[in-house]
Amino acid sequence: MSKPKGFEKPSGVRDYLPYAVEKLRAIERSVLDCMAGWGYRQIMTPTMEYYETVGVASSTSDHKLFKLLNNRGTSMVLRSDMTTPIARVVSSLLREEPLPLRLSYHANVFRAIEEEAGREAEFFQTGVELVGDDSPEADAEVVALAVASLQAAGVTSFKIALGHVGFLNGLLEDAVPGREDVREALKEGLLHRDYVGYRETLAQLSLAAEQRDELEGILRLRGGKEICSQARELSQNPLAQASVEHLSQVWDALEDYGVAQHVMIDLTMIGDFSYYTGMTFEGYAAELGFPVCSGGRYDKLLQQFGRPAPATGFSLKTNRILDGVNGIQVEPALPILLQYDVAHRKEAFAEAKRLRSEGRSVVMKHSDGPDDLICDTAGKGKRKGPLGPAYGEIVSFVEGD
Repeated sequence: MSKPKGFEKPSGVRDYLPYAVEKLRAIERSVLDCMAGWGYRQIMTPTMEYYETVGVASSTSDHKLFKLLNNRGTSMVLRSDMTTPIARVVSSLLREEPLPLRLSYHANVFRAIEEEAGREAEFFQTGVELVGDDSPEADAEVVALAVASLQAAGVTSFKIALGHVGFLNGLLEDAVPGREDVREALKEGLLHRDYVGYRETLAQLSLAAEQRDELEGILRLRGGKEICSQARELSQNPLAQASVEHLSQVWDALEDYGVAQHVMIDLTMIGDFSYYTGMTFEGYAAELGFPVCSGGRYDKLLQQFGRPAPATGFSLKTNRILDGVNGIQVEPALPILLQYDVAHRKEAFAEAKRLRSEGRSVVMKHSDGPDDLICDTAGKGKRKGPLGPAYGEIVSFVEGD
């Protein structure tokens, strides 16, 4: 295997140049400010965690994890999501804090499968966790906040699809009892939106016509609140019925929030993490064909860390918004170039200090005389390239200028 060149980097990771960082940070600040307005306080957790705790509890399969060993030979992982590390903190450092807890975050996460799929192995998420409330009101709050956060990120045209893990589980319990392998195959087809494969799996099963109609019928359960009525008719399973009732109550609350126009019900949708236990959702921007946000309810995760508590939350895929949505427009604040010679250095440094105290950015340049000055006439002193113009203003403290 050849040694990588000095300028090469591993596949699946990227460099963010200044103009991209400025926009990413602007998205992050705007979204975190929005979340703070809803009472969510920011938390930070380590990039690296123990495999036997956070790695296992995350429900991210082993082939998606970046694993490493520390100097004691203990297995470690780079975090593959933020929900599980936050569950660890809520169950330990925040154990005495009264519930519900509202926490927000912005962080980079790592999943090796993204690299294999030609996508990013390291990416950024900005999200929230609402811990200690199992009501439809809590689920409606995080969906409404997801709407507000997408708008804060500059995403103007989007749709959020709501599903419920319980509805599908209840439907499958009645249709294919005792056939866990078949249930998983059907779920896999829905997870990857492979409806052809889903129907092919159904065709291979020896099912009564009524059962087949139920499982085929789920593919039509996408739309507004009327989908809840259709779903109630499709399956009489108690879990499925309770799940539909929960979604119906969430929808009613979203109407009162005034955001129902951004939402649809899609009972073919299931979350891609096995820790989801109830409502799940994904948000799609008009410009992109894959989710820019996702979330859901995970009522059993915290008990793995010794503090059983219901929880719900979501994350925005901020680097996807950066790359694929026009969104927030950032005009870089160009620095002032302050040129000086030795005779005027003290005066120039004092002026630079004054400007910086006012929040201005100042770049200093020592000049040997008038002939060494950068000029701002006829476009001189303006660097052209991916970083844009170099200076917004040029000031000289040079003898003879």
